[in-house]
Amino acid sequence: MNLTWVDLPALFPGLPNPGRWLPLLERHAMLLEAASARVRVTSVPPAEAVRRQYAESLELLRIIEKRSPGPTGLADIGSGGGFPGLVMAVVCADTQVHLVEPLRKRAALLSELAEALGLVNVVVHPLRAEEAGRGALRDSLPVVTARAVAELRELLEYTAPLTAPGGVIALPKGSAFASELAAASNSLAMLGCEFEASIPMRAEISETLSVGLFGKVAFTAPGYPRRPGAPGKRPL
Repeated sequence: MNLTWVDLPALFPGLPNPGRWLPLLERHAMLLEAASARVRVTSVPPAEAVRRQYAESLELLRIIEKRSPGPTGLADIGSGGGFPGLVMAVVCADTQVHLVEPLRKRAALLSELAEALGLVNVVVHPLRAEEAGRGALRDSLPVVTARAVAELRELLEYTAPLTAPGGVIALPKGSAFASELAAASNSLAMLGCEFEASIPMRAEISETLSVGLFGKVAFTAPGYPRRPGAPGKRPL
């Protein structure tokens, strides 16, 4: 079942002031469509976009806020067209949102979108995640997320170095999550993380996705993240 824009406020009654955020999300969709000829950011058909991009991003936020209410800072790794990070920035105007996007055209588009939407709480980092994890954001953010970026072992090495001790990593995952988690025990230990829970998204939003929640329990060891490319070639 596809959703429409008018379905979102009823699905997310805990998000205040839909009269503000709903028009901004609709405008974001229009701006992305207008930019699609020069920057490709999604393969999702337009008829499915409200459910698969916007509702899934908001559902991820709903699950995060149950674990970590009102985070002051958040990072989204590989944000692409802004899913989920820019969507979260629209809804959470008081949260500083860092969008880490290595592809220069996409990073430039994210900056354009944030400016067009009047989002003063967005910072775009045109960097690989491995570079960001050794910079000023290291061990600093209460919440880090990433959507459809990589297998879990690789993804943890991208996200954990940015997460503050006591913070949470929230990763939407599909049917392969159980097998990925079983292979990730070494990665979790080396990166100072612990698995907390897997929370299914509500069926009206996704029948296949759940959100893996991982707590950051220690500062990142000096050797991580490894140099760019290493997490993908040799997962922990």
